[in-house]
Amino acid sequence: MVTTVPFVDIQVAVPGFGAMGMSQSYGAADDEESLKTLAKAVELGCTFWDSAAIYGSGHNERLIGRFFKENEGAREKVFIASKCGIEFTADGPTGRIDNSAQHIKSYLQASTERLGTVPDLYYIHRIEPGRDLTESIGALDEARKAGKCRYIGLSECSAETLRKACSIAKIDALQIEYSPWFTDPEQNGLIDTAKEFGVKVIAYSPLGKGVLTGQFTKPSDFAEGDIRKTIPRFQEKHMESNLRIVREFEVLAKKKGCTSGQMALAWVISQGAIPIPGTRSSTRLEENFGATDVTLDEEDLKALRQLVEEAKPQGARYNEAQLKLVGR
Repeated sequence: MVTTVPFVDIQVAVPGFGAMGMSQSYGAADDEESLKTLAKAVELGCTFWDSAAIYGSGHNERLIGRFFKENEGAREKVFIASKCGIEFTADGPTGRIDNSAQHIKSYLQASTERLGTVPDLYYIHRIEPGRDLTESIGALDEARKAGKCRYIGLSECSAETLRKACSIAKIDALQIEYSPWFTDPEQNGLIDTAKEFGVKVIAYSPLGKGVLTGQFTKPSDFAEGDIRKTIPRFQEKHMESNLRIVREFEVLAKKKGCTSGQMALAWVISQGAIPIPGTRSSTRLEENFGATDVTLDEEDLKALRQLVEEAKPQGARYNEAQLKLVGR
């Protein structure tokens, strides 16, 4: 059964799907396997997809565009989001954040060409310090009015930036890291600000970058080239203590007759957000989408909230360079 939630003026399926891992950060890309997983997503009704121009230096959008081209009628079933704001070349990211109107215009055009379609939702991926938000948000709003995207959003900004953006134009979505393993947006005002302005929260890494599934218990479980090898909370000195929430999630999930990952996703959905877990595996995708069958009652939510508060992980969620790009 497909569960949907309101998004602006339409209904979208939850949980959604984060496509980044098909192109970067979690090992080498396997296009054929990824295309099979995208087909499975459409079959299941998992049709809220998230991409970005920078993922694999355009590879991710081209992959999705190829899928749409090879699967007649698929585009009409999928809500596709993408992002700009981080400069890249064919060789990878340049390290430069660019929120200029020219960047937004040119990257949106390039995203559209790679996807073979106008994206439904287009975000600014990271915030450029010193750039007048009136220019950036104005460019996104102009694109929306021109039909070059249907909705606009921001990713990993501060509550203050979101508030300012909402004073310039209607912001439809806010993408943030949010999971039982990372609840900072509840404390730093982001979620409250989003609620105040009617901005839908889209939660990436809702499985704690996979750790809440229980499949990773030590740093050596991550393959070479996996971004988690660079993240402090996955290092040896933190990993063991950080597994407390994972083990207790397993106990609670067993009582509910679901997996730990499904419970984590059900919790995020219960908080009013749209989780977008990522995977390249059709089997894992099917498991994730099964979170819609998990019902959390008041007692469940109380027990989970207590666990979330008592077992907060140690160590930063990103390495030092990446942390400089968030919350601005």
